[in-house]
Amino acid sequence: MGKELERDLGLFAVVAISIGAMIGSGIFILPALALKMAGPAVILAYLVAGLLVLPAALSKAEMATAMPEAGGTYIYIERGMGPLLGTIAGLGTWFSLSFKGALALVGGVPYLVVLFDLPVTPVALGLAVVLIGVNLLGAKQTGRLQVGIVVAMLAALVWFVVGGAPSIQSAQYEGFFAKGAGGLFAATGLVFVSYAGVTKIASVAEEVEDPGKNIPLGILGSLGFTTLLYVLIVFVVVGIVPGEELSGSLTPMADAAQVALARPGVVAVVAAAILALVSTANAGLLSSSRYPFAMSRDGLMPESLGTVSDRFNTPALSISLTGGVMLLLIAFVPILDIAKLASAFQILVFVLVNVAVVAFREGDVAEYDPEFESPLYPWMQGFGAVGGLALLTQMGTVPLVGAAVITLGSALWYLFYTRGKVKREGVAKDAVRRSVGRRVVERTESAVADESGYEVLVAVTEDATEKQEASLLRIAADLVRQGSGTVRVVQFDEVPDQTPLASASAGHDTKHAIVNFADHHDDDMIVLDRDSVELRSGILDDGFTWLVDNAPCDVLTVGGRDLAAVETVGLVTDRGPYDPLKVEVADALATEADASIELLYPVSANASPQRRETLRDYHEELRSVCSVPVEFSLVESDGDELADLADATSAIDLVVVGDDVGRLHRSVFGRKRDHLVETAEAPSIQVHPHGSQRPGFLGRLLERIAF
Repeated sequence: MGKELERDLGLFAVVAISIGAMIGSGIFILPALALKMAGPAVILAYLVAGLLVLPAALSKAEMATAMPEAGGTYIYIERGMGPLLGTIAGLGTWFSLSFKGALALVGGVPYLVVLFDLPVTPVALGLAVVLIGVNLLGAKQTGRLQVGIVVAMLAALVWFVVGGAPSIQSAQYEGFFAKGAGGLFAATGLVFVSYAGVTKIASVAEEVEDPGKNIPLGILGSLGFTTLLYVLIVFVVVGIVPGEELSGSLTPMADAAQVALARPGVVAVVAAAILALVSTANAGLLSSSRYPFAMSRDGLMPESLGTVSDRFNTPALSISLTGGVMLLLIAFVPILDIAKLASAFQILVFVLVNVAVVAFREGDVAEYDPEFESPLYPWMQGFGAVGGLALLTQMGTVPLVGAAVITLGSALWYLFYTRGKVKREGVAKDAVRRSVGRRVVERTESAVADESGYEVLVAVTEDATEKQEASLLRIAADLVRQGSGTVRVVQFDEVPDQTPLASASAGHDTKHAIVNFADHHDDDMIVLDRDSVELRSGILDDGFTWLVDNAPCDVLTVGGRDLAAVETVGLVTDRGPYDPLKVEVADALATEADASIELLYPVSANASPQRRETLRDYHEELRSVCSVPVEFSLVESDGDELADLADATSAIDLVVVGDDVGRLHRSVFGRKRDHLVETAEAPSIQVHPHGSQRPGFLGRLLERIAF
């Protein structure tokens, strides 16, 4: 493992970094733009936005005390949701923080122009270079600079509120809700980014003294203080400057200071704006540079980005790369538009942060032991996730498309660079897999314990041999012997179209006759030979497939090989959990033959340790359900799972497989399990559950994704 970072940041530094990351363009620029959307209710929009940020702040504080490592959001989402979403969150947040840091450096230009005639880009680039140098020197120096900046900035802002309050005109608040709830919500979505920095301290948690205490206190304290300050500032600004003058202004606080505090107030506000924007850029550079640093330590980015400078004890290369990106953005990119795109992604990341807490708690991760736990779990996290998604709908088309592009680019990086380097899984997927497995085991236990008995139709065609008939009858008898069921053996004869039908078992089309007969007699299962000639009626017209799709009950198809003595029944699945009907059939056959069951499940050679452990636990639960001895094997596969499974069945006496693909999938890709049946050396039974006995499409999809 690489060199560790020193814990140099105390509580005041934590609060300063968090406040400094929040107070910036969100309060110095956005109030005038949000006023267009909500009118005077923009005051309330800042309060609502602060409340919607609270769940993510609590969630991040909890995870930061459980995992006080550099990387913050990336670490939490990667551990909770897996490397793919971790990569998306890490790269996306890194870019978005870099964008916002660059925006902060050029966002103060309108305020500078109030007092000085200065070139925009050179000044912004010069400030960026200074901040890069400070960050390279160390987190302690960065924290001290942040404390100084925040103290001076807050002094000016408090003077603005206190000095401007006497100039407030109550008439300015008339028509407070004139824009309606829609306007208020749209303004809330816009100003939400004003609070995005509240959790940035978690990204440098590895450098915080006593993280179990200082991180939650710092995050929650800075959020409460900043929310109150925002509301008071906007209340004063709206109450002083007429709405028609304020709406659309790039320097709303300077405009208010000009009215209430004259020249000295304007100078103080401009100084506060510059300090705030430099503070935002400094905190943004400090926190964003830790994302590639943390990702490199997990193998998601090049290893060189995870090195720590021996001289300054800082991730120098990661800071330099982040600073270089900021310099390029300042010099060549329209930052404001990109910052809006990044803000939409930040809201999405906050949603994932809330979900990640649920994943850790419900995943029952032994190593997850936070010193601080979010109150009102899981309602607080649900409120944050739903509220964040609702805000995303108010961001407009362009930001949503931009966030999608960032997400897609991050996903491609994962697929082409990262995927083969990591074997971890998020606790959320493992928790879902365990939950799905438990539900399947419960359904299986119910099916195996059901002693009501089957009404089984053994469908024999006129070309069947005596051995085939004997095999079908033996299997049917074994299935019904456990209960009070019955076996009905019927030979179906196919006659020419011109010939009148003499009985219900005769027909012009065998497959229709079997289906109609089973439907008429309310049979629970059809047992037939899978190689029946009458059911293979042509290249394009597969009568066997039609029968399986249209049968009113479960269908068991038996391979044409002779069933000799059965000592081991192999139960095979190539994807997803074992279907309960397959387990029930295998258990019944093994019970009557006094045989054992061998469960065969393929796993990739790159399968994560979590997946292997969960699959073993799932098989142990299935073992307790069956009434015969059960062994299981995780069949290692390098890609061709069906071929590997076929090889694993070489010592099996009878193979039970399933066929739970849909019609569309089968028409495009064919029946994959047919290949397993045809290549396996042992006799086989293919189980086709009736649609009513299986989960719906979404349920089957969830099972496949989870397993």
